[in-house]
Order: sequence, then structure tokens, then C-alpha cells
Amino acid sequence: MGFLDILLGRSKPVAPDLDRLFGLPSAAVTLEAAAGFTPTGTGAVCFASVEGAAFAEAHQEAQALLDADADRSGPPVEVSRDEYGYSWLVSRRSADDLPALVSDLHAVNSALEGTGFGPQLLCSVVAFEDRERRRLGLVYLYKRGTFYPFAPLAGAGERRDNALELQIKAVLANDLRIEEDLGRWFPIWGAPGL
Repeated sequence: MGFLDILLGRSKPVAPDLDRLFGLPSAAVTLEAAAGFTPTGTGAVCFASVEGAAFAEAHQEAQALLDADADRSGPPVEVSRDEYGYSWLVSRRSADDLPALVSDLHAVNSALEGTGFGPQLLCSVVAFEDRERRRLGLVYLYKRGTFYPFAPLAGAGERRDNALELQIKAVLANDLRIEEDLGRWFPIWGAPGL
């Protein structure tokens, strides 16, 4: 970072550390013990689609990585597009196999990053649920290298449970690198599994 960057208030972007995703299984143990949330077995990678043969090939390669897994429960990997035009590559595993789900998400992120499409990666999310059927997503921000909780309120339109999100932030502070800037806790309405 140069002198001009400091004067103009520019900051150097944080390099993504995809290995932080592997902290999710141990964080899930803490989350269950402290707040009663357990994994649902659904996770997804969100990315901005790009037109062109190179991106289509990288996208197909990432999907093929997951489709080739014979241990998968449920349908093969799904691809969906949300109302904002972002694509979601969705993986489903049994609820008690969070390490395999995390490996899926890591593989997709790595495949897209390795083919030069890292800037298109936005986030990864793993869905959780408690006994009251409340949904919670732990979201990994690719460009920040941090996590944050997202808790949409069921049947309330596009509203979220901010108190629960702050509670989960406190619960997981020692397990995951939590995004400190609450302004970056973007709502991911319609995310798979939530």
C-alpha cells in the first residue's frame, strides 16, 4: 500500500483465506451447545455470473467436482439464479455430515478461484435450524475473509432477527473470524436453505 493510498483512505483488500471454511464444523458444535442450532445439510456458493466460454467451463468444472461424489445424499448439485441475477451452486448433504458439505463449498470456491474467477465469488453460506424451526445462515464473505450470521424471520417478508444475529456473533467470536463491520452483514434473501 502506497503513500497516496494512505492519504486517500484506500485500504488494501483482505486476501481470501478459503481454509477458514474448515472452521465451520467446530463452530457448529459451539453453536449447537450455546444456541441449539444444528446444520440442515444445505450449503451454497454465490457468485456473479459472467458471460463467456471460459466462465461457463469453470462453472461446469466446479459443478462436476460435486456431482462426481458418490456419497452425496439427495439430488446432485443444483444451480439456481436469484432475483438479483447472482448464481448459487447448491450442495446438499446429510445434516450430520457438515465436514463433507464444507469440503464441497471449499472445492467450488477453489475451482472458480483457480481458473481466474475469484473476483466473481461473493459468499458461501451454510444453513442451520433450531428446534423452533428458526433458520440461520453462517455466511462467509469471500472478499473479506470473514463470517457473519444471517437470520431471516419466517413468514415476515424480508425482515431479519437482529437480536439473534448479535447473539450468534457473541457465541462464535472465539470459533470464527466474525465480520466486525455490521454494515457488511448483507441480507441474502432467498438464499438456498434459508
